[in-house]
Amino acid sequence: MQDVENLKHLVDYGVIALLIVMSFIAVFFFIERIIFYKRIDVKSYKTKKSLDIALTKHLTIIGTIASNAPYIGLLGTVLAIMLTFMTMGNAGDIDAAKIMESLALALKATAVGLVVAIISMVLYNILSRFAEVLESQYEATEVWFNKCNTIYWCFIGTFSNSF
Repeated sequence: MQDVENLKHLVDYGVIALLIVMSFIAVFFFIERIIFYKRIDVKSYKTKKSLDIALTKHLTIIGTIASNAPYIGLLGTVLAIMLTFMTMGNAGDIDAAKIMESLALALKATAVGLVVAIISMVLYNILSRFAEVLESQYEATEVWFNKCNTIYWCFIGTFSNSF
């Protein structure tokens, strides 16, 4: 009986600890990306693809955390509910208050998973918007450079043909 209780606490706190670690990772990469985006010079990239690779680095990690955190929380809830039923089966007596308490505690893993997912998704969307804006700045610079280059060569070509 005591082993099941210890296992229940291990599952419960283990899943929540994993979700907290995942949220710290998401926040860490968010801060790292914000600092990178504030310091980046889009003109220093030769191609849009190289800029895109630099801008989207670590975004998949945040997106993966956002999409998987609810499942990890749900897994913790399912395992805790299974252990609750195992405890009830082993005890032989059914105390409604104890069952409700155990089920309520089991649901906190899902709640934490949802909180981590929502925060990670917001961070991911903020970073995606930053990346879009920086890519647009690159494209605007590229278009301006191409226009200037075309005008220069048209002017030089016209000017040199007149002699």
